[in-house]
Amino acid sequence: MRGAASGRQGPLIAVVGPSGVGKDTLLARARAALSDRPEVLFVRRSITRPASGDAEEHVPITAEAFDEAERAGRFAYCWRAHGLGYGLPASLTGHLAAGRPAVINGSRKVLAGMQERFPTLSVIQIAAAPEVLAARLAARGRESADEIAARIARAEEPLPVAPICVIDNSGELDQAADALVAAILELAAPASR
Repeated sequence: MRGAASGRQGPLIAVVGPSGVGKDTLLARARAALSDRPEVLFVRRSITRPASGDAEEHVPITAEAFDEAERAGRFAYCWRAHGLGYGLPASLTGHLAAGRPAVINGSRKVLAGMQERFPTLSVIQIAAAPEVLAARLAARGRESADEIAARIARAEEPLPVAPICVIDNSGELDQAADALVAAILELAAPASR
């Protein structure tokens, strides 16, 4: 696919990180900070779960509607993980084809397949010290100590696609948010030239 405006596909920027690392909060901050940059699309995923105030802003969809949307080609890319369906809207393809950048909340398990579909994929990894991550997960009260330990072990595994940068969100939220905005702008820069 070649973009009409730039002659090349725009960058797809996947922000990934384990549960409890603060990825949704950082993405919300980046979206707000870049609200004056309409060429940078922050993609809302369709997810087969209801909307809730403590999770990412997404498009809630039933499992049946998700299956129908997948069959009808209304997703640019979709996958299933943790018993849920996740879909990126088909409109993403046109946005990237026009040479413009897009930011998605990514999933580590599908990065390799996503890179095959979107060759301009770049990955930003959000990380936190294991003890910080453990404390955050424990504070949520949704998982046992063994489940938390398993999540932390998975967080230490290498990603299937090497990240362009790793942002540590162990400390000040503002500092990590500023770093994410700077990384997005740097990756988006070639698309805006």
